[in-house]
Amino acid sequence: MATNKAIKEFPKQFGYEPVIENAEALGYDKHVISVGMGGSHLASDLLTMAYRDMDIMVHSDYGLPFVSSDFLRESLVVCNSHSGNTEETIDAFNTAEKRGALLAVIASGGKLLARAKEKGVAYIQLPNSTIQPRLAVGLHLRALMKMLSMEDALVETAKLQETLDVKEAEKKGTALAKKLEGKIPVIYASRHNEAIAYNWKIKLNETGKIPAFYNIFPELNHNEMTGFDIAEKTKSLSEKFHFIFLKDVADHPKIQKRMDVCKKLYEARGFAVETVESQGATIWNKIFSSLLVADVTAFHIADMYGVESEAVPMVEEFKKMI
Repeated sequence: MATNKAIKEFPKQFGYEPVIENAEALGYDKHVISVGMGGSHLASDLLTMAYRDMDIMVHSDYGLPFVSSDFLRESLVVCNSHSGNTEETIDAFNTAEKRGALLAVIASGGKLLARAKEKGVAYIQLPNSTIQPRLAVGLHLRALMKMLSMEDALVETAKLQETLDVKEAEKKGTALAKKLEGKIPVIYASRHNEAIAYNWKIKLNETGKIPAFYNIFPELNHNEMTGFDIAEKTKSLSEKFHFIFLKDVADHPKIQKRMDVCKKLYEARGFAVETVESQGATIWNKIFSSLLVADVTAFHIADMYGVESEAVPMVEEFKKMI
């Protein structure tokens, strides 16, 4: 299967060397607005997580975020679309162009890449592969790093070709998928690791074709948690939930304590809670070791239910209808 092959070969993506065309069109930028939908914005989320001091705003919508003209004049708007035909991202490109913003494009082809070439905008053309955007995060990440002149980060992430352990992820993901049979996963993480939790959810939705949800500590302790304080008449509403806590020793000690206490409260109410420990010598090892487990889990869930892991037919049907 294409999905399984993409997972097994995922570390190779960090050997990708992006090339900026029309690089002379780039100029001074104080801020970055990274535009993308679905899998095309996941790399931006991870970048803001790994480098918390970066001035980068992630936008997943039509148009541009509500910023002043002065702010926009000092910004680089990076429009990222795996296919190059994402409606919202093309609209953002058009809006940015009308407002005179400095533009850059990352795409494998499509209308967006054609517009970049036509307008002399700096662009990176992604390898023209059949990998789904959610499985091509490594390519998107390195392209974004190149566009933002993050040479040290490119050197650091290139090491993932050798350090990511796909076999270990296969072992963990296969075991977790079995535990999730007949269940609806709910992913919990710290706010710092929100991008990882969101990626887990996306992979379970798109690859596994199952409902999956996520939330973050400490906010969930003030609201969502109470929805699982089950009574006899509400017990049937909660029977299918299975919680996955993404734990990280780098999290604030209070967050770690909240996770431990929440786990005890949930288990006391009959819920299954799985803990996935963050592992890796660097932030990028931690991130992608976790996401590989998510990929494997989602793939085996799809296989378990006999659904297609690769395609997203409902998304395609939706696009035709709008």
